[in-house]
Amino acid sequence: MNKELLLTELTFKATRSSGPGGQHANKTSSRVELSWAMYESAAVTEVELELLKEKLSHRLTKEGVLLLASQTSRSQHKNKENVIKRLFALLEVAVQRPKIRIKKRPSKMAKLKRLNAKKVQSEKKVNRRKPSY
Repeated sequence: MNKELLLTELTFKATRSSGPGGQHANKTSSRVELSWAMYESAAVTEVELELLKEKLSHRLTKEGVLLLASQTSRSQHKNKENVIKRLFALLEVAVQRPKIRIKKRPSKMAKLKRLNAKKVQSEKKVNRRKPSY
């Protein structure tokens, strides 16, 4: 994934932030919305694009645009940095391939430990019962 090329493909839009803030929130556009057209991107390879389609399908619009927004800070620049960091973190996680699980049998010691734990638990339960004379 080419991050420099990806940064040139991003489009940003500044809007007014919601929530409390008084006069400052009413007159400044500090909320930053990021949009990225994933299907038209040249920054990702075909393999990465398939993984992104699979993992981020619930976050995409019908046109294949990924939308993220940040309004945590009063500063538009900090919100822009924050939303870019979130995008890269999201893409890093989505591009990682899952590890292939190798099936293994439990070892003899693991079986013995499990059976011993079951015996101890059973004895606990038996000792809680009323004694029969």
